[in-house]
Amino acid sequence: MTSGPLEALENDYADIRDEVRKLCAEFPGEYWRKLDRESAYPTEFVKTLSDAGYLAALIPEEFGGSGLPLSAGAAILEEIQHCGGNAGACHAQMYIMGALLRHGNDEQKKKYLPKIASGELRLQAFGVTEPTSGTDTTSLKTFAEKKGDKYIVNGQKIWTSRAEHSDLMLLLARTTPKDQVEKKTDGLSVFLVDMRKALADGGMTIRPIRAMMNHSTTEVFFDNMEIPTENLVGEEGKGFRYILSGMNAERVLIASECIGDAKWFIEKARDYSSERVVFGRPIGANQGIQFPIARAYAQMRAAELMVYHAAHLFEQGERAGAEANMAKMLAAEASWAAAEACVQTLGGFAFAEEYDVERKFRETRLYQVAPISTNLILAFLGQHVLGMPRSY
Repeated sequence: MTSGPLEALENDYADIRDEVRKLCAEFPGEYWRKLDRESAYPTEFVKTLSDAGYLAALIPEEFGGSGLPLSAGAAILEEIQHCGGNAGACHAQMYIMGALLRHGNDEQKKKYLPKIASGELRLQAFGVTEPTSGTDTTSLKTFAEKKGDKYIVNGQKIWTSRAEHSDLMLLLARTTPKDQVEKKTDGLSVFLVDMRKALADGGMTIRPIRAMMNHSTTEVFFDNMEIPTENLVGEEGKGFRYILSGMNAERVLIASECIGDAKWFIEKARDYSSERVVFGRPIGANQGIQFPIARAYAQMRAAELMVYHAAHLFEQGERAGAEANMAKMLAAEASWAAAEACVQTLGGFAFAEEYDVERKFRETRLYQVAPISTNLILAFLGQHVLGMPRSY
């Protein structure tokens, strides 16, 4: 029997998956529960992951990384979630650096990528979303005005996760007013911000946002923040295209985390339902318990295939926008279905902190909203794939 793409991928990265599982075993549920209670950042976990080279998996070898393809990064993040951890604490380092790698100049790559690969610098903050524009990125108001050999930035970002735990930020800002450009996607530029300097100079202020899950998210304010012109990534005014080029990778990696979550929920529900005896038999023998778990498993497997298909297209340099978006949507829905089945199976115990279900339940719900809403994915598919009228 010929193996399909899913089996081939799992076999290809079996060693990586095994090593990630061993690493995650050092950080059991109690570690994540304690962080959740304290709204603390998993510094020790991120350092261990960095030291093992996993956050540099997609950085080319010439810059100190492993030079692995996107599907390898997906396998790493999936296993972290599958083991009960939370890769959201550091996943951005994998895909944010793509803008620098693809569009940065040689000097920028040599200066930053080796230090990002070694863990000396963290590039985990992505400054895009704003309070008034949300996912309408072309309407953002943060403005970078060029003055001599620097840009002066004023504005605000929100939902900028890991800003307090990052050395560098990839920032998207307007450099030409929206009413002065031919296309609304023009006039946006990307910058690499030295956050340590910006904070020290007073040009940047970070305010944490307490949220449903422990995601280390913040709002960031820019008050005459100075950025050297040498920190402009690519050409001025072309930043929207640079950001878009990295979003497909982001979608695939986030989708892989959802697959890992779904596997964790399914296994938790399966094991509990096989052991929990009520009315003289395991509750897993009841179709009311068994069928939702089995359906969630089927959803997960289908979504998993789309994730790997999207990763394959991305790695081949082919257009992968539709597939990456569908992968993210289907995987997020599969993880939520698995979470629902798990809660229903464990009943009251699902709400007890020690079982980790309520924590993972809160965490996985995020992915139907971020980094892109399911509704916007459907709108994208309707317009750009099915050729239907534009809905927004």
